[in-house]
Amino acid sequence: MKRTLLIIAACAFTQLLAAQHGKVLDNLSMESAILKMERKFAVYLPPDYESSERSYPVLYLLHGSGDDQTGWVQFGEVLHIADKAINEGTATPMIIVMPDANTGQRGYFNDPKNEWRYEDFFFEELMPFVEKEFRIKGEKRYRAISGLSMGGGGTFMYALHHPELFSSACPLSASCGPLNMEEMERYATRRGYESGSKEQVEAWYKQHSVLELINDMPDDQREAVRWFIDCGDDDFLFEGNSLVHIAMRKKQIPHEFRIRQGGHTWTYWRESLPVVLSFVSDAFHQY
Repeated sequence: MKRTLLIIAACAFTQLLAAQHGKVLDNLSMESAILKMERKFAVYLPPDYESSERSYPVLYLLHGSGDDQTGWVQFGEVLHIADKAINEGTATPMIIVMPDANTGQRGYFNDPKNEWRYEDFFFEELMPFVEKEFRIKGEKRYRAISGLSMGGGGTFMYALHHPELFSSACPLSASCGPLNMEEMERYATRRGYESGSKEQVEAWYKQHSVLELINDMPDDQREAVRWFIDCGDDDFLFEGNSLVHIAMRKKQIPHEFRIRQGGHTWTYWRESLPVVLSFVSDAFHQY
């Protein structure tokens, strides 16, 4: 009898431990009519997803240049970090969606000639698809976005272009886009945008320079999104992030700005992620 009880207790303990772990699916895909190709994405599901029928808030987590949808899984250790934050109560259970922006043409934006429309794909196809496929609460207050480097730039742009969709935005070591038109010329050459007309390139600049978008932000949008900006003191993108912080201060846009020791490395971003999860959870909890 005692042996049977011990076996039952051991099984129950094993099930309890299993219930404390989430799951990552890193090779999911969907068809995109806009990009005319199959697009991959990864998803983190919280520990109680399989055992409940509830819906969850969502964090869109964007990778940097050279990575794909597996970047935050392989190098960012999203499974371990999210599980730990949720189990310790510093973050609420959430679904994390990590799209691939490395295939076809690298980046999260439409090009100046609108021949490659990744941003349209994200909002018109990816977001509706995953929020229907998984039990996601499809409301602004339950939706956040974050990303590193190129993905930090995507975070800035997506939240600035669509403040009605995100409760919080957390750019990490972000590429802030061209800081002026002179820099835009070099940026366009690097990205292969020089074939666009001067008017197309100028219009693209006004929509993809974080500084331009902040300076042009209507006063009634200043508190539309909760901002958490984080960049290392040795990061080569430190200047752009600092100028964005100053512009936000002048515009009286509430935001958190963090400078820690470190550079443009996964060590830095793995330390940032628990803070991001806690920050977005404040909005999910109706702080």
